[in-house]
Amino acid sequence: MPPQGHPASYYAATAKGIEPHPVLRGAETADVCVIGAGYTGLSAALHLAERGFSVIVLEAERVGWGASGRNGGQLGTTHRKDQQTLETMLGREWAHRLWSLAVDGLATVKRLIADHAIDCDLKPGILHTAWKEREAPELRAEVEHMQREYGVTTLRYVPADEVHEMVGTKRYFGAILDMGGAHLHPLNYCLGLAGAAAAKGVRIFENSRVTDIAKTDPARVTTAEGSVTARHVVLACNAYLGNLAPRIAGHIMPVNNFILATEPLGEAGARALIRDDVGVQDTKFVIDYYRLSADHRLLFGGGENYSGRLPRDLAAFVRKPMLRVFPQLKDVRIDYAWSGTLAITLPRIPDFGRLAPNIFYAQGYSGQGINIATLAGKLLAEAVAGQAERFDWMANIKVPNFPGGTWLRYPGLLAGVWWYTLKDRLP
Repeated sequence: MPPQGHPASYYAATAKGIEPHPVLRGAETADVCVIGAGYTGLSAALHLAERGFSVIVLEAERVGWGASGRNGGQLGTTHRKDQQTLETMLGREWAHRLWSLAVDGLATVKRLIADHAIDCDLKPGILHTAWKEREAPELRAEVEHMQREYGVTTLRYVPADEVHEMVGTKRYFGAILDMGGAHLHPLNYCLGLAGAAAAKGVRIFENSRVTDIAKTDPARVTTAEGSVTARHVVLACNAYLGNLAPRIAGHIMPVNNFILATEPLGEAGARALIRDDVGVQDTKFVIDYYRLSADHRLLFGGGENYSGRLPRDLAAFVRKPMLRVFPQLKDVRIDYAWSGTLAITLPRIPDFGRLAPNIFYAQGYSGQGINIATLAGKLLAEAVAGQAERFDWMANIKVPNFPGGTWLRYPGLLAGVWWYTLKDRLP
C-alpha cells in the first residue's frame, strides 16, 4: 500500500523519508511563501534558506505528490529543445546562455544529492535513441556540433550495431550516449529535498491548498484554514496551477503521462534489456522512456493523453508501447502502473516570469523537470535575493499562450498530436 495521501506507484511503494507535515491553520508570516512542494518549490525553498530567508512552503497535497514524485526519473543534460534548434529560435548567444544554465542545473542536482546524502538510486548515463533511420545522422551531427561549439566531452554517438548490444531490441538506428546525464528515484529525490529544506528551517505545510494570492506588498496568501503574509511569493505549481493565476495558465498545457513497473527480472534479466543500466529515451514525438530500478524491474513510460480521463487499464495501455520495443516481455507480470501530469509549453521552452514585482513563477518544463525544475528553484531564489540576471535570461523569452487559451487549447493540441503520432508510426 502506498503511504497515506500518495497515489499508488512503484515510487510510493519504495519511498524513503516520508515525513508528515501539518496543515496550515491560522496566520503565519515569512520572508518568502512558496506555493508547491515539488522540485521547483523545494529547490527554491532550500536555496532561499541557505541565503538566510525565512520560508514557508504550502502544498495542496503531500510533498512530491505531483509529477515530481511520479516521473520517469531521467536526469537529462539539456532543455527539451536541442542546442541547434535553440540557436535557430533564439540566436547563438542566447542558446549558449541556456546551455550554461542546463549544465548548472545538472550539477546542482548532483550537488544537492551529495551534500544532503539523498538516497535516490542515482546512476549515470542516458541513451537517446533514433526511432527512424533518417534520425541517426541527425543525432551524429548533434554530437559533433556539441563537441565543436560547446566543448562537450560527455556525449558520444553510438552506431546501430552497438546500440543493439546495449539495449535488447532491434528497434533503433543509432543513439547519443550522454554520460553527463543520469537517472534516479524521483520521489526519493523530492523527499530528500524536503528533508534538506526542513533541516535549514523551512516550514512545510501539506494539505494546504492555496485559494488566493493578494498582489500586495507584502503579499497575502490564503488557504482554507489559514494565511501567510510574505514579502515575496514563489509560484511553483506547474501542471497543477489550475485557476490560481489565470494570466499565465494559458502558457502551459497539462499532459497526462503513464508508466509501468514490471515484476523483478533479476540482474541478468534486467541487464539483458539495458546492458549498462543507463536510462533510455527515443526520438518519437510521444516518446518512450525507460530504465531499470534498483531491484531490477523495468520501469517503462509510454503514451499520453490530454484530458482528465485516464485509461481504464493503465497497465494494458503502457504494455503496448513496451512490447513494441521488447516483445520478449509478453509474459512478464506488471506489478505497478500509474499516471502523472506534466506541463508543456508551445515552444517547449520553460516559462519564467513575474506576476507582480514580488511574485515570481516558473513552469512548463516539457518533460525535463528534474534538471530544469531544480535549476528553476535556484534561479527563483537568486531573483528573490535581488540577483535576477540569470532568472531574466529565462523570463525574457516570451512564451505564448496556447491557441484558444485555457479552455479551447485542447482541440488544437489534439490535432497536432494526432499528426505527429501518425508520423511516429510511418517508416
